[in-house]
Amino acid sequence: MFAVVRTGGKQYRVAPGDKIVVEKLDGNAGDKVTLGDVLLAGDGGNLKSTSGLTVAAEIVAQAKGDKVTVFKKRRRHNYRRKQGHRQLHTILRIVAIGDHKHVPSKAEGAAPKAEAKPAKEAPASAAKPEAVENAQKSSDVAGKPTESPAPSDAKAAGAEKPAAKKAAPKAAAPKAAAKSPSTKNAAPAKGAAKKPTKKK
Repeated sequence: MFAVVRTGGKQYRVAPGDKIVVEKLDGNAGDKVTLGDVLLAGDGGNLKSTSGLTVAAEIVAQAKGDKVTVFKKRRRHNYRRKQGHRQLHTILRIVAIGDHKHVPSKAEGAAPKAEAKPAKEAPASAAKPEAVENAQKSSDVAGKPTESPAPSDAKAAGAEKPAAKKAAPKAAAPKAAAKSPSTKNAAPAKGAAKKPTKKK
């Protein structure tokens, strides 16, 4: 059974057991509310008469909506107004539509569940040996420290520095000596050419 009800200027399609958020209604959590403005009702594909039909609901909570910022501005008139707003809402649970009441399902906790007996825990020694070996291997891999590339002694660090300095000039020297073939036949620079002096 379903119905279309109107409240707060809005229309909602509801069925027994549904929860809806509507404009604020008077009442506290747990109070019963009757929605009398039923526009349409039906069961499956068959429509039913709405004369005298009411929808019974229960207030779950009173809440506020998300904040909305209202900002007004008029250009070139130094007019700005900023205001925040949170709409008041009421959360309803539909209990019944006319004579049709909500029947809670097993998922909602209608029937009490039988308490299951706790399973006996197996002793730790009875665990599979393969699982234990895999756990030990993974802990060995995770626990190994990485080797540090830096020397441990200050002397060893000092001994390596001069060797590195000597190696650097040798590597740089061949690069400076190499000339490209295009510069061999090039004209000398202007500053390097000497101008002949005039004799008087």
